[in-house]
Amino acid sequence: MSRRLCFALDLVNDAGKIAEYEAFHRPGGVWPEIVDDIRAQGIEGMEIWRSGDRMVMIATVADDYPRARPIPAEYDEWEGLMWNFQRPLPHAAPGQKWLPMTRIFDLAQQRGR
Repeated sequence: MSRRLCFALDLVNDAGKIAEYEAFHRPGGVWPEIVDDIRAQGIEGMEIWRSGDRMVMIATVADDYPRARPIPAEYDEWEGLMWNFQRPLPHAAPGQKWLPMTRIFDLAQQRGR
């Protein structure tokens, strides 16, 4: 059985950088080694949504996420490149990027009137 996780991160508030970041994330833009590593971690599905410079990532993960795996050589290079566009949320620890979000509402748990 899988579960969903949500994370938040900000982008540098610059239209050109945001456009470049989005170009890296278009189909075929993310390096294949990074896509393979995402899947190797037990991530079954992932979407990133943006409003202005705020991003939300929704990941559907396997029960055994995060899985131990060999880290590809390209990982640090990709992460370093992405830091050119990303900026941590104000309450992030040093070096921390995507912060986990806490679900506070689920329509399925609500009763109708």
